[in-house]
Amino acid sequence: MSSELVRFVERQDWLEPVEKTVQQAVETAVERAGPVVANALYGTWLGHPVHPVLTDIPLGAWTAAVVLDALDSCDGGKGLKRGADAAVALGLAGAVGSAITGFTDWHKIDGKQHRIGLVHGLLNTLGAGLFAASYVCRRRSAGESGRRRAVLGYAAAGIAAYLGGHLVYREKIGVDHTPKELPQDFTPVLDASELIEGELKRADVGGVPVVLLKRSDQIFALAETCSHLGGPLAEGQLEDGDCVRCPWHGSLFSMQDGSVREGPATHPQPCLEARIHEGKVEVRGG
Repeated sequence: MSSELVRFVERQDWLEPVEKTVQQAVETAVERAGPVVANALYGTWLGHPVHPVLTDIPLGAWTAAVVLDALDSCDGGKGLKRGADAAVALGLAGAVGSAITGFTDWHKIDGKQHRIGLVHGLLNTLGAGLFAASYVCRRRSAGESGRRRAVLGYAAAGIAAYLGGHLVYREKIGVDHTPKELPQDFTPVLDASELIEGELKRADVGGVPVVLLKRSDQIFALAETCSHLGGPLAEGQLEDGDCVRCPWHGSLFSMQDGSVREGPATHPQPCLEARIHEGKVEVRGG
């Protein structure tokens, strides 16, 4: 049943113009906000995406609200009603941050994940709208109507949460795509004469693709697979002296230590040790 839901979402081709419109709007907003704000929303400072952290706030608060509503309908305790109302309000506040960071992450993914992510976001927006309506009803003393809207909003948020889990656990969105096993011994990868000063060079070390950069008497080496969504860094552009920008989604990494200078990547690139020995460039895991 769950896989059928995902396939159903993927087949909704009528969503394509909606995808393009929303993506353009988000991209424009992120560009206007600037790299500092964008990096904060991506989570480069945290070391992994901010969005999954913030989603716990509305989901947790709204779960509490639905449970308290159910208990309140049984014994009518006044404290339960106030607790449910406060939980709905807390969830709405958390939903704002969750939505902003979610759409910021979403506009940098492609393919079938893009459509699933859009539906995930739209369902969460619907859920937040229903909880907002629930909160208004509660403030107007229409408690029963508010509880019904909360249940509907929770159902929408639950389906959205499933699609979000699919994106992470099945489609690997938001996880580190770099290789975890790196050679521990120096391994020859190419002739030293093949390295050109100031140019990126792809090589293979023990089955792991790496990108090399020569600067005077130093050689920098990173795992070539971008941690964001697996882009080929050797095909990227050098910027700011010793930084490489991924050609797929624009993440910027330092060739010196692999740190993320600009998102959407949040995980650093594994940095390797490189040297020239007997006319060969040799590389090993750092």
